[in-house]
Amino acid sequence: MACFFRRIVAQQLVKICGQSENVFIPLISAVPVSKKQSLGDLRVSVNSLVQNGVDLPHDDLQTNTETLAKQIKQNAVVEDIITGRGIIYFRLNKLILAQKLLKQLHSDPERFGLKSELLTHLQSGTTLVEFSSPNVAKKFHAGHLRSTIIGNFISNLKKALGKEVIRVNYLGDWGMQFGLLGAGFEQFGSQEKLKSQALEHLFQVYVQVNREAERDESLRQAAAEFFRRLEQKEPQALLLWKQFMEITVEEYKRIYKRLGVHFDHYTGESFYQSQTQNVLEDLKTKHLLKTTEKGTSVVDLSDAGDMSSYATLARSDGTSLYLTRDIAAALDRKRRFDFDEMIYVTDKSQTVHFQHLFHILTAMGHQWANRCAHVAFGRVQGMSTRRGEVIFLEDVLEEARNRMLDNMRQSSTSKALEDPEETAEKIGISALIIQDFKGPLMSDYKFEWDKVLQAQGDTGVFLQYTHARLCSLLSKYSHEKECSDFSPLMDNRSVCILQHLLRYDEILLQSETDLQPRHLVNFLMTLCHLVASAHRELPVKGSSAQVAQARLCLFSGCRSVLASGMRILGITPVDKM
Repeated sequence: MACFFRRIVAQQLVKICGQSENVFIPLISAVPVSKKQSLGDLRVSVNSLVQNGVDLPHDDLQTNTETLAKQIKQNAVVEDIITGRGIIYFRLNKLILAQKLLKQLHSDPERFGLKSELLTHLQSGTTLVEFSSPNVAKKFHAGHLRSTIIGNFISNLKKALGKEVIRVNYLGDWGMQFGLLGAGFEQFGSQEKLKSQALEHLFQVYVQVNREAERDESLRQAAAEFFRRLEQKEPQALLLWKQFMEITVEEYKRIYKRLGVHFDHYTGESFYQSQTQNVLEDLKTKHLLKTTEKGTSVVDLSDAGDMSSYATLARSDGTSLYLTRDIAAALDRKRRFDFDEMIYVTDKSQTVHFQHLFHILTAMGHQWANRCAHVAFGRVQGMSTRRGEVIFLEDVLEEARNRMLDNMRQSSTSKALEDPEETAEKIGISALIIQDFKGPLMSDYKFEWDKVLQAQGDTGVFLQYTHARLCSLLSKYSHEKECSDFSPLMDNRSVCILQHLLRYDEILLQSETDLQPRHLVNFLMTLCHLVASAHRELPVKGSSAQVAQARLCLFSGCRSVLASGMRILGITPVDKM
């Protein structure tokens, strides 16, 4: 509903400056809530007007600002115009602000902020997101957890904004490490253990064969031989590989379900192995593939064409590399899904790999490569469980749930719950997600369980507590009539909340622009703090019916926005805790 207020301001600017409303609407933003609240609710930078083609009469920025401000007329919606340093502020009619925002929140809570004119240009097309992507039989470490929740956030956000989203889990199931696993299982593996503790047993085999291969040349040769058998599609090797893949996917599906994450497609590097020869042939035809003295096949990446920088796509024996398979995967996905954009979510150590991938695709003539992006993230230190080092994602989820369950049992404010373990798991996952999303994704951070699960501060526990508290309040007064008089919401605390809600569409746009969840996390945390203050200062109990109805309407709107934002982040809101 912020677009209604932007349009009113934009119409004024159109009369003075020409251009169209569509030019001005993206330039008008809501002022972040502050303790002073001395400025307006909306603002526009005069510099941004000039940069977007508005011709102003003066060279001096402040003179232009004051000249423009004098020409803008007050009306029923814009009550005052204030100038700052190169910025024009617009103070809105608070009653109209409350009416417009809260009526839309009541009539269409799920789509609040998502219908804004700021976002309409985003609402089309197909986005393919590749994320999580663990390696078969290797430990699902903190990096894979980060990729899983970040990719899920990006997918949720794109879908909320109107995109068709395709979620892909690209499993590492090929290469020499798989040769090691196959050879190791033939020597150390047990079909019985594979049935009872599949992933853990495969990981144990992988660790053992790596250790043995360091001092046993015959094992390394057996691994190379197993991989050759795979590439040549030898039936027994393929049967074992297929068994590992099916077990892995089924196990991960069960664990992803706990996280509230799903995938539309599970594929592996192996799927594209047969297509790598076509990639190499295509590169040869386009005179992009060169052979080094060592016999490896490479693509020159240097600007000068002097091979000062290059990427290897095939070994001297002709076997493909990870990059070759990624090129084949990108080409196949474009053919199958005709995506408008493709986003890869991996840790920052793979930044150069994706630069090479996009460079080669562009050199091959695929202009859609400039609509491919790599969302990189940093490393997590210190994530371990009471059992020791984390091996699988499930260990992390168990730890989060059990620690949260302990905290809930010790808390005097905990409610009686039908399924305390399920609630503890949802809150524990919330805590993991918020801890991860608070800062820039590229940053490394130290993980500390006690800080993650704190009830105070900007944590997932505080976020869930605020939502549950609002649910409890609204449930208690569910018999109250719908609000028709918003005049009791003209106090400073209510106005702060309304002004903050005015920014929701901008926050979604900012999140979509740089694919960073911290903007949405900060917005929701600020809303939680504003709600906590409103709980103290704006009681429903003991107030007149008119005041109670208005305040309940405000709290209901806050709960809707909290729930909407939490779901985009990948968090399931709880009603009680």
